[in-house]
Amino acid sequence: MSGPVNTVDAPTAADCSHPSAPCLEVSESREAQVGRIRVRRALPRKGRRMVGAWCFADHMGPADVTENSGLDVGPHPHIGLQTVTWLIDGEALHRDSLGSEQVIKPGELNLMTSGGAVSHAEEATGHYRGTLEGLQLWIALPESTRHGHAVFEHRADLPQAELGGAVATVLLGDFADQVSPARHDSPLVGVDLNLHDSCTVPLNPEWEYALVVMEGAIGLAGKPLPPGKLGYLGQGRSEIRLDIAGPTRALLLGGEPFEDPIVMWWNFVARNREEVDAAYASWANQDDRFGRVRSNLPLIPTKAPFWQPTRPPRQDRS
Repeated sequence: MSGPVNTVDAPTAADCSHPSAPCLEVSESREAQVGRIRVRRALPRKGRRMVGAWCFADHMGPADVTENSGLDVGPHPHIGLQTVTWLIDGEALHRDSLGSEQVIKPGELNLMTSGGAVSHAEEATGHYRGTLEGLQLWIALPESTRHGHAVFEHRADLPQAELGGAVATVLLGDFADQVSPARHDSPLVGVDLNLHDSCTVPLNPEWEYALVVMEGAIGLAGKPLPPGKLGYLGQGRSEIRLDIAGPTRALLLGGEPFEDPIVMWWNFVARNREEVDAAYASWANQDDRFGRVRSNLPLIPTKAPFWQPTRPPRQDRS
C-alpha cells in the first residue's frame, strides 16, 4: 500500500516537523482509499509531517481479499524514500522494476529503497484468501543515499525483545539490545509492540517518538490512545509507561530529528518542486527512469502537480 500523499495530508512547501519537548500530542488519522483497501493515515498530517525520518504511516484493513483480488495497486513510481511493509494478518505479493517478486506474510518485512527511482506494484498472491491487515510506512532518505541505486530486501526473521508486559519485534534499527538486520540510512527505530500487560518501554532521549495503535488502546499518563490516532511523544524521554486494559498491538516509531526539509507529492519524497516535476515527467512519458514492472495491473497515472501552469486550449486557426 503505497501512498499517494496529497495536500489534505500535508502542504507541498518544503518543510520539516520540528521536534518538541516531551509531550502527548494526539492527532486524528485520515481515512483514505488506496487500491481496494481502506486505510487510516497517521502520517503525514498537517502540523506533524515527520517523526525522525518516518514520513508516512498507513494502517490498512482489516479487509477481505481473494486469490485474485487483493491490494490491487498497479505499478507506480517512487523517489527519495524507503517503503516498509509489515503485515499483521494475511498475505500480499510485491513486484518491482528490479525484477523482485516476493510474497509477504505476518512476521516478515518487505523493505524497498527507491534511491533515485524505482517502481512497484502490490497484488493478490494467486493463492491466499482471507483477511488482510498491516502497515505501510515510508522513510525519507538522507542526502547521502537518496540519489543512489534502488534495492529490495525481504526479512523473514526479525529479532524480538521481552519487555515484561510485551513482546517487541524490531522492524528497523536497534531496540532493547536487539538489532534488526534490515537496512536503514538514518538513525531510527520501528518496533511492533504486542502488549499483554502494562509495561515500561525504553527510549533514546535524543530522539523523537510516536505511537500508532492498531488494536486495543494504550493509556499514556491517564489519557487514552485508541486506534485511528497518532500519539506524538516528543523528544527527551528515556522511557515511557504504557498502560493497557486488554491485549493491545501498537507500532512505536522513533528517530533522530530529520534536519533536511522535504517536499512530498503523490509518491515522491523530494527536496524541491523541480525534482518532483522531473519525476512526474518521467512517469507521464514512460521513459526509462523508473523501469518496468511485470504486472497485469494497469499503470497508475496522476495529474500534473497543481503548481505547474495550465496550458490554454489550442485554438483552431483554420
